[in-house]
Amino acid sequence: MTAPPLRVVVFGLSLSSSWGNGHATTYRALLKAFAERGHHVLFLERDVPWYAAHRDLPDPGFCRLALYPDLAGLEAHRRAIAGADAVVLGSYVPEGAAVGALAQEWARGATAFYDIDTPVTLAKLARGDEDYLSAALIPGFDLYLSFTGGPTLDLLERRYGARAARALFCSVDPAIYRPLPDAPRRWDLSYLGTYSADRQPALERLLLEPARRAPERRFAVAGPQYPAEIAWPANVERLEHVPPADHPAFYAASRFTLNVTRADMVRAGHSPSVRLFEAAACGTPILSDAWEGLDAILAPGAEIALAETPEDVGAALDWPEERRRTVARAARGRVLAGHTAAHRAGELETHLRDAMARRQGRRHAADRRPANAQVSF
Repeated sequence: MTAPPLRVVVFGLSLSSSWGNGHATTYRALLKAFAERGHHVLFLERDVPWYAAHRDLPDPGFCRLALYPDLAGLEAHRRAIAGADAVVLGSYVPEGAAVGALAQEWARGATAFYDIDTPVTLAKLARGDEDYLSAALIPGFDLYLSFTGGPTLDLLERRYGARAARALFCSVDPAIYRPLPDAPRRWDLSYLGTYSADRQPALERLLLEPARRAPERRFAVAGPQYPAEIAWPANVERLEHVPPADHPAFYAASRFTLNVTRADMVRAGHSPSVRLFEAAACGTPILSDAWEGLDAILAPGAEIALAETPEDVGAALDWPEERRRTVARAARGRVLAGHTAAHRAGELETHLRDAMARRQGRRHAADRRPANAQVSF
């Protein structure tokens, strides 16, 4: 018998605006594919001015989007939250700890936390920063979906009491992210990402210094919030923002594109960026810093090039054209075979249904317990 479609409420950082965040493209790909499986989603997004000024998807066709002004504004959605089969809270939601407490209080279905920033989240919890998630909330979720796999999943269950920690990596929509063979080539190496202080040393080492050493080559850095005091070499083009619709053209204009990883994610490993999947799907070969677990996503040397020094970057940029194309084709094949939004939507459905079954099992066990039964710990 075919399982009925799910009704899911998602609290996320943003769906309507991709400005200055990588969450929007992740949610768009995942929820579009989830809807294609027949499910229904209400996405609740805090209405904040910095996204209001840069909304590039105000009316998604694959789910219902509702903006709320503050915590009190969630009362208007209480019935939907209570009636959902599952309620999912994402990382970096403004006042997310308070939102999560309300979700756990109101929801009758399964509850989940979807952490697109797991190593950053754990670092914040370790120093007592509980703005978007508190340690006390974690055991109350039926499911913890993590951007990071590997040993971090065991840590979440053992140290923080997560009921079920499961990896749910980012993904790519291959209908949007695809090769554009006729696009003009503008840059030898590009980078797409919002400024982050802990990524900047790697960007300096793997793009800016190679640019200084090779003034005849062309480079690009795209993304907002870079400090005005950064000294950009003359052969580095700066783009303040590239909307998702223009990502394929950006990658197509690049002989290589660079992936650099936040320090917390390097330490944790097993944290693939959505840019890896998007660039690979576009057929652009990737230069990346190294971290544990990367070889489980893309094979170094065959599907991705690793670089730790400016010399490594220079050597890769000197690859023969046939090798560059061979690595790009291999990476695209690997991503299409296992890292599309359709793959992730199937994983999400499985995890949510398992969480729902576990929650139902706990309810049945509680119903069967005698009224005077003592619970021991």
